[in-house]
Amino acid sequence: MKKPQVVLGVSGGIAAYKACELLRRFTESGHDVRVVPTESALHFVGEATWSALSGHPVSTRVWDSVEEVPHVRIGQHADLVVVAPATADIMARAAHGLADDLLTNTLLTARCPVVFAPAMHTEMWEHPATRENVATLRRRGAIVIEPAVGRLTGVDTGKGRLPDPADIFEACRRVLVRGTAAPDLAGRHVVISAGGTREPLDPVRYLGNRSSGKQGYALARVALARGARVTLVAANTALPDPAGADVVRVGTAVQLREAVLKAAADADAVVMAAAVADFRPARYMTGKIKKKDGEEPPPLELVRNPDVLAELSHDRPNAGQIVVGFAAETDDVLANGRAKLARKGCDLLVVNEVGDHKAFGSEENEAVVLGADGTETAVPYGPKEDLAEVVFDLVVARFS
Repeated sequence: MKKPQVVLGVSGGIAAYKACELLRRFTESGHDVRVVPTESALHFVGEATWSALSGHPVSTRVWDSVEEVPHVRIGQHADLVVVAPATADIMARAAHGLADDLLTNTLLTARCPVVFAPAMHTEMWEHPATRENVATLRRRGAIVIEPAVGRLTGVDTGKGRLPDPADIFEACRRVLVRGTAAPDLAGRHVVISAGGTREPLDPVRYLGNRSSGKQGYALARVALARGARVTLVAANTALPDPAGADVVRVGTAVQLREAVLKAAADADAVVMAAAVADFRPARYMTGKIKKKDGEEPPPLELVRNPDVLAELSHDRPNAGQIVVGFAAETDDVLANGRAKLARKGCDLLVVNEVGDHKAFGSEENEAVVLGADGTETAVPYGPKEDLAEVVFDLVVARFS
């Protein structure tokens, strides 16, 4: 079979050296990669390195090998173009349709998915010109991954760091899986909750659940690959951040409610995949509860936590917002799911059976997605990303 054709554009930022790791991941997973750097990029990583790692000649100019018309052919034959790092300059030139080197010509001729992984100082990322250029690229169907927060050049720290190459590769893999399908969430803001809340009992104990957050993170990766701006509210997870997601970390149900409601104010869709504790201890003990010989433990009094899904469903900031809930059931799965859908008032409810080796902590899942319009969509056992694709297919259908 023909190897997927990937163009790796590299622009002139200090993070260019990280693109070598991204290139290695592509080539070792069976992709044929053509590296197209800018002249500035070669100040950071030389032409010989790119040629050796990719197995292809490298040029920045449209005048090399003109008989092959590289400024047209490279983009025409690509299955994916990814620019990493993408500087403010390259995104500005791409947004305005400039074509003064081989990379910008390639971006103009590509008819495949295009992914930009920005890397720059925080002030440059937040500048109105950059924000407008990013919005233009996204509106045209390009996927612009949100940069990470962390150490930048010198002593600076902030948003603008290139995401980890492994995370960029994972995002690109999802885009390749979708092929030429349009990024149907482009221009949309999607809020996703993941993980399980923990309600502290004393300084060393808490009430919690077994949710790993894997389904919520799969939803985030799929939404990003479909072009969405993603806010991921993560409760007690130990998973790497999906490249491009704005991750908000929380612990308790009350903290999760506050974060989700804040993010949902301008969201087009909210997907509540987190396992939110229904109850919390009525009193938090400031000292560890001691075990005393001959005495029974004190009774544990519980109070209800806020019902975040019901609140989201009934108090939407805009009429077009789609709300998706999750229901983990152990018996009478569909009957309980239908009752919960009616009670919560959400548009879609993903109902799955949980138990030993089912759903929690697994890489796979199966579910039935119930719609408020009476529809039922069965999703067979498979990777959690497959379920995520079905969920967003149903969300997009409701947008239109």
